[in-house]
Amino acid sequence: MAAYHRPDRMEDALGLLAEGGVTIAAGCTDLFPATEARSLPGSVLDITGIKALRGIGSASSGFRIGAATTWSDVIAADLPPAFDMLKEAAKEVGSRQIQNAGTIAGNLCNASPAADGVPCLLTLDAEVELTSIQGVRTLPLKAFITGPRQTALAPGEMLSAIHVPQSAVQGRSRFAKLGARRYLVISIAMVAVRIEVEDGHVKQAALAIGACGPVATRLPELEQALIGQPVDSSLPALAIDAIITPALAPIADIRADAIYRAHAAAELMRRALADLAHEYEAAA
Repeated sequence: MAAYHRPDRMEDALGLLAEGGVTIAAGCTDLFPATEARSLPGSVLDITGIKALRGIGSASSGFRIGAATTWSDVIAADLPPAFDMLKEAAKEVGSRQIQNAGTIAGNLCNASPAADGVPCLLTLDAEVELTSIQGVRTLPLKAFITGPRQTALAPGEMLSAIHVPQSAVQGRSRFAKLGARRYLVISIAMVAVRIEVEDGHVKQAALAIGACGPVATRLPELEQALIGQPVDSSLPALAIDAIITPALAPIADIRADAIYRAHAAAELMRRALADLAHEYEAAA
């Protein structure tokens, strides 16, 4: 018989998961549109009553983002500039009402190729914490999302947190997205950029592109090409198209064809790099 569960303890939630036959629900901003029914079928496990799953905490090892943390929580949090791209993405996740309800873990578990949070978290070297009644394991985010609407979650597991290591919260960052309009739109292409600067030159770079393939992807070749480059107006003048295009497998759909997506991704990358170069120059 279908039931609705809203436990306030993690142990109770994991026990229900172990029994099987329940659907995890949090903000439901992706979950409800995925069904044609007037209500969610089967038994539902609402995790929003578990306080330990919401909020962002920091330690010497880095930052922990609870699974039920909302996009509005991310926007309001006091975080280093390396997280600016995640805040920028959060402001473009639907309407204010969606931002108040939608959760960061839901965005990952939905595993849409156009999930706004994924490129940002990839450039933050994020890992996901997966918890079951048997214990806890962690996976790099790039290993967690295995394809469109596909993840490495095992039966009885839930995504309980996202971890960002201290080594990845250095530098400044930027998020850029292209859609058919400014807000309330699924991305045609998007980029997340984080660069560290030392003595006016790029020390480290982390770059990712989303909505241009089955999963969002990092760009290690372009990251390497940026290291050592002066952080000025010449930064976005690298042969970005020649490096980015072979790394993508863009789809063609009602929003854009594959060629347009590849060009859009390269242009977004140039703009994000130009914005960061200007920001660094202004701060110097």
